[in-house]
Amino acid sequence: MAKKGQKREWVWLQCTETGDLNYRTTVNVQGGVPKFKLKKYSPRLRRRTLHKIKRK
Repeated sequence: MAKKGQKREWVWLQCTETGDLNYRTTVNVQGGVPKFKLKKYSPRLRRRTLHKIKRK
């Protein structure tokens, strides 16, 4: 969770095919956590796959 007064939060990007947590990035949480999917490179599959936001 973001600390009081902060508008950004660290989240993981999880591969939809393998379930691996490959990337970590910050998102703006003001107004709720966005729900979007990105095509990112998956090292295990060696190709680009969809990644979704995973909060730890």
